[in-house]
Amino acid sequence: MAKKNSSTKYKISIKTGNTVKIISGKNKGKIGEVVKILSKKDKIVVKNINLVTKHVKPKKEEENGQITKIEAPIHISNMMLYNNE
Repeated sequence: MAKKNSSTKYKISIKTGNTVKIISGKNKGKIGEVVKILSKKDKIVVKNINLVTKHVKPKKEEENGQITKIEAPIHISNMMLYNNE
């Protein structure tokens, strides 16, 4: 039997550089600027919101490993366009 594709494609009306407000999740109520749009996954990366820690191993012997914070993508259904007029 063939498998049905149940994923819904969202129409993205948000562009890079727009201001958005998070309406659900752990970052609810926060406002930020859109940095990147991942249209195939229906996700958006917002500046300084949804930060996750990433442990980076050293590339060479004399380098040190480090812990960096990067912005993780948020699903488009969890945010809305924000106008601060």
